[in-house]
Amino acid sequence: MNYHDKKPEEVLKEFSCDVKTGLCTDEVLKRRSTFGENRMQEKKKKSIARRFLEQFMDVMIIILLIAAVISFIVACTGHDPMEFLEPALIVFIVILNAVMGVIQESKAEKALDALKNMSAPHARVLRDNREQIVNAWELVPGDIIILEAGDFVPADARLLKSVNLKSEESALTGESVPAEKDAQAEVSENAPIGDRHTMIFSGCSITYGTATAVVTGTGMHTEMGKIANLLAGEKESKTPLQQKLFQLGKYLGIVALLACAVIFGVGLYNGIDVMDIFMTAVSLAVSAIPEGLPAIVTIVLSLGVTRMVKKNAIIRRLPAVETLGSASVICSDKTGTLTQNRMTLVKLYADGKQPGECNGNYDQEEQQLLTYATLCCDGSIAFEGEKVTHIGDPTETAIVFAAHQAGYKKDELNVKYPRIAALPFDSDRKLMSTVNVIDGKKIVIVKGAFDVMATRCINGDLERAKEINQQMSASALRVLAVGMKEISELSDQPTSEELENGLTFMGLVGMIDPPRPEAKKAVAVCREAGIQPVMITGDHIVTASAIARELGILQDGDLAITGAELDKMSEAELDAAVRNISVYARVSPENKIRIVKAWQKKGEVVSMTGDGVNDAPALKAADIGCAMGITGTDVAKGASDMTLTDDNFATIVDAVEEGRSIYANIKKVVGFLLGTNISEIIVVFLAMILWHQSPFLSIQLLWINLITDSLPAIALGMEPPEADVMRHKPKPKNESLFANGYGIQIVLQGCMFAALTLCGFMLGKILGGNLESGRTLAFMVLACSQTVHAYNMRSEKSLLKIKALGNKTLNLVTVISVLLIAFVLFVPGVNAVFGMTYLPYYCYLIGLGFTFVPVLLMEAAKRLGLIKNKN
Repeated sequence: MNYHDKKPEEVLKEFSCDVKTGLCTDEVLKRRSTFGENRMQEKKKKSIARRFLEQFMDVMIIILLIAAVISFIVACTGHDPMEFLEPALIVFIVILNAVMGVIQESKAEKALDALKNMSAPHARVLRDNREQIVNAWELVPGDIIILEAGDFVPADARLLKSVNLKSEESALTGESVPAEKDAQAEVSENAPIGDRHTMIFSGCSITYGTATAVVTGTGMHTEMGKIANLLAGEKESKTPLQQKLFQLGKYLGIVALLACAVIFGVGLYNGIDVMDIFMTAVSLAVSAIPEGLPAIVTIVLSLGVTRMVKKNAIIRRLPAVETLGSASVICSDKTGTLTQNRMTLVKLYADGKQPGECNGNYDQEEQQLLTYATLCCDGSIAFEGEKVTHIGDPTETAIVFAAHQAGYKKDELNVKYPRIAALPFDSDRKLMSTVNVIDGKKIVIVKGAFDVMATRCINGDLERAKEINQQMSASALRVLAVGMKEISELSDQPTSEELENGLTFMGLVGMIDPPRPEAKKAVAVCREAGIQPVMITGDHIVTASAIARELGILQDGDLAITGAELDKMSEAELDAAVRNISVYARVSPENKIRIVKAWQKKGEVVSMTGDGVNDAPALKAADIGCAMGITGTDVAKGASDMTLTDDNFATIVDAVEEGRSIYANIKKVVGFLLGTNISEIIVVFLAMILWHQSPFLSIQLLWINLITDSLPAIALGMEPPEADVMRHKPKPKNESLFANGYGIQIVLQGCMFAALTLCGFMLGKILGGNLESGRTLAFMVLACSQTVHAYNMRSEKSLLKIKALGNKTLNLVTVISVLLIAFVLFVPGVNAVFGMTYLPYYCYLIGLGFTFVPVLLMEAAKRLGLIKNKN
């Protein structure tokens, strides 16, 4: 229920509480049993055991486990202990994959814990007719709380009394300037959170003034609690890469089962022993599954994560790396993301002069304007080395900092021109005044809104000032006017009537939360990369539009709308207009999720950047959420997939480039591994059909798939990005890994390896005189040719046009792979375990010749243009 539009008396009556005495202890206990403690509900976290078991929910892993069970049963019926090595190796591979998955990915939800930690630990409350300090979790609706500058707000509350109150709500609303609050303000029923001036909200803080308020909502019934509910309600969706690998696993599983069924039927028809058929089926299942693929993809992603850390981006979930590379829309918060989250003085207008930029070079009138404005400020700045801390109202610290940069330090000014009286700012007068002794004279300095100041001034060109004020406001600047007068006498209790009339207009100062210098270039690069930037902010539409236009986000023909206008749009209307809307202002957390999902309905991969609590639900709902590391709240970081440690929007560009590169490398890895698996399926299938014999044992296939394929595949995953990776449009969300003829290319490569391997199998049987000789030569041909083939997969360009040995990691693992192949082929005892035998020397020469056939064929295909890079 909303209370912002109700009178204080109505709210007190509804909660049955007295502003003078507060609630009694018995009533507090009764209400706490009804409404619960003032805490955020915690979502039950997954146990380590559950996370471990979830790693087995994959078609490829399930098929491998079935193969292990069959192999174990067959081993139990035999008399050779070595037969248990095969199922043990399969189980070891599966468990290793699961352990790596649990270690590499942290699935724990941090968002709700962060929201809980943001709550104020203590509260000053009126109970039993006396003030008390209690734990924040003890508050109940109807409690009377007392607040002053520096306090955190412990619960949502309706103001009863307020004096010059301001609340820092940027984490909740996105506004960079503290919101003015007034217990007596008139607020409409449909006012958004940022305009509810009679309310203060849990998790925010008081920056100025004092207040007494009645608690209206605690725990999950606060605005912060609503965000927690939104977070809990958002399910984590699978990334495009996860979906594609899952589909790949299903297809490979179906192929393996069909092939096994055919082989089983052929074997029975030809009278082959059932156990032999089972072992052949196991071999076929193993050949169809790229055992190392899940682990290798995890390793490639991990390596990419390491590189991204060096570029100031930290990844929470490994598969999210690829998603960022697919991003076609970046929905970005304004405050602290595209802007510096610090008000900065950018314009000065001294009466009778031309408006000027704040660059440190000022004439006499501008110097006086800046000096007087600084004297009329309570805000200050502090320096710790190169770090600048702004203390107080951001509009005042912007003035103080500009004066400091010009050589006028506030502390020195206060000593030189001491303040002897002051009237603090309040929202009714919209003015602040000080009386300072300047050159022996009592000088009244007044600053505030121009429309109010103009009625108090008797000197100055106010018509010209009105024009300049409108120009500054149209540029989204926050404008303050400065006036002064000399007085001869000062009363003990000066009033507004005494000090703030008969003024001489001095000028205007204009400030803004400026764009980050690097953000404009980053936006331009995003557009060149085919990525649509969208600004989503809680700030006013004029300010948001001005910043967006300056950065290049809002272009001719684009629209800027408010959250209220968005609420009036139906789903069909939003669906029709979403591509033309570049700026959303004064939005709620629910609005942000709706915008993200509207883009997702268009088939776009949506990235959401932000730093506030209000960004968290949309960060989680987006395909990938990017939180700011320095200014970002723990809530935003917990809900995001990636954290930018330097709060730099431009870092997103580097992250997108890295994401695209990682996806391209994973595509190479998948193509490389599947080429082997397809060839193995074809070889085993045709050999059984033609000769009723399997050219491989399962343990041989496992060695090829896990060792001699996996190492080169990892090296392929370390290829550097292509030079033009950011000049291509993002790949479509539903684009297959095998689009643009890539699948046909992999199948043809598989057929090439199958033909070479079958030739090796037949020659080995003929020249060696037995089945083991055929299997030995077939193993050598397939393992060695695949190792060399990794160089073909580095690029669609000819090896003669790139540095053929440019990937040092690939060079190293090639040597290691060859040594491992030789270890199995030639070491006595080891070759027997793997079902190998020694061959005549000329058989090894034949195998070596077959090894380099793929290089010759692929180079010819590249030269003929049969292999192209299609983006």
